[in-house]
Amino acid sequence: MHKYKIGYTDGVYDMFHVGHLNMINQAREYCDYLIVGVHSDNVVKEYKHRQPLINEEDRCKIVEAIKGVDQAVITRFRDKVELWKLYQFDAVFIGDDWKGTERWNYFEKLLKPLGVDVIYIPYTKGISTSEIRKRIAEDEKSE
Repeated sequence: MHKYKIGYTDGVYDMFHVGHLNMINQAREYCDYLIVGVHSDNVVKEYKHRQPLINEEDRCKIVEAIKGVDQAVITRFRDKVELWKLYQFDAVFIGDDWKGTERWNYFEKLLKPLGVDVIYIPYTKGISTSEIRKRIAEDEKSE
């Protein structure tokens, strides 16, 4: 396994679950220093069209408390090149469910000349924030 100096991953991390933990822990295995971006409330509203249930400051506190996280930051945008300008990472980690998508093919092309590898981490099947939200809604209907 190639060892990177600085790795970066990000996400919403609303209703933190084992899939989030698996992603962070696996990313950490690849690098000496791991930066984890937590999407701001406004960024989440912009692309998911919903408000996170847990506010950005609390989500960031949860993430920074994880043993493998060296630095947790609230991100105000999702552009990985702009994030690279801030954090100078040499690897970015994303779930393998994004591999081959237009968005990530684009980022791979932009990041390669900067010396940044895109590493796809196996997605934890059977758990997602969307699935948790769905279960909660179903439970509320059955009460």
